[in-house]
Amino acid sequence: MFNESNYTILVVDDLSENLLVISNLLSPHYRVLAAPSGERCLRILATQALPSLILLDVMMPGIDGYSVLKQLQAMPETRDIPVILLTALADTGSEELGLQLGAVDYIIKPIKPSIVLARVRTQLEAKQARSWLKNQNAALEAEISRRMAENEITQQVSIRALAHLAETRDPETGNHILRTQSYVYLLALKLQEHPRFAETLTPRYINVLSRSAPLHDIGKVGIPDYILLKPGSLSAEEWLIMKTHAQLGSEAIEQAERDIEQPVAFLTLAKEIAHWHHEKWNGSGYPDGLAGDDIPLSARLMALADVFDALICRRVYKQALPYEEARLMIKSGSGKHFDPDIVQAFLDHFPEFTAIAERYTDCV
Repeated sequence: MFNESNYTILVVDDLSENLLVISNLLSPHYRVLAAPSGERCLRILATQALPSLILLDVMMPGIDGYSVLKQLQAMPETRDIPVILLTALADTGSEELGLQLGAVDYIIKPIKPSIVLARVRTQLEAKQARSWLKNQNAALEAEISRRMAENEITQQVSIRALAHLAETRDPETGNHILRTQSYVYLLALKLQEHPRFAETLTPRYINVLSRSAPLHDIGKVGIPDYILLKPGSLSAEEWLIMKTHAQLGSEAIEQAERDIEQPVAFLTLAKEIAHWHHEKWNGSGYPDGLAGDDIPLSARLMALADVFDALICRRVYKQALPYEEARLMIKSGSGKHFDPDIVQAFLDHFPEFTAIAERYTDCV
């Protein structure tokens, strides 16, 4: 609802009789401030609460109305105050100049009271509408941000829940998903300016990669306990079954994609990682025997992260290796098991990988 008493009008005119006439016209409806010069107008704006609207004379000694208007438009705190120019100049050129400088309206002197009141009310109602829309937009943006943050948290929790579900089948891996997620994120950051990877490793890709990494072993849910928890070496037949976890994981994620009927970036990378993180650079891995750059980058990064973590942590079938021994084994796999450039990034920043291992340790 429009309430006139809520608004303050600043009237600027070098002729006292004009100030008196306009002030008497407006004061029954609005709070009125008066300034006899452009200089005084600017001082009022600098020292008092900002007015709702300014009626500004154009032709004044010293700082004229156009100069005042330019200064108002140059200051963030005053550029949104609507300004109606008052002038005896009736030519269209003067009117166009004022509007170009930011005035919202133009009233020709001698003024007609009904026109002044109507124009002032129109501009104040427009200002009120703009403020309402601005507040609504701000509230909408805040709500969108809140919901996006909530969805982000929900997504992360869902991913972690699924990953932990897989880990319940293999209780000795504990913080494995946190460590491998952090290894993959660190590798991606260190390689994002590398000529081979810069185009792919954008900030968005790295973010999605990090979120999807915990699902790399989701397919282990489908592996029987007698194989998954076997304390010794697997037989040839058992190994064939164990290797199916890669395809089981990717198929489960693919089914989720079909269920939602639209592509989701983190599911695409999660599917790549789950399906191909056991491929090897020389083509001797599984399930598809991919080699070199045919292996998706996401899976190549996870391959190193997963193997390093497996080496430094105890499993039912092996003891944990010291960090240095694990480092040497990763190095020896360069160009065989792993992408050589990814191995180099690992070696160059090895202390950061061991720091992650220590931070999320449960490797005994």
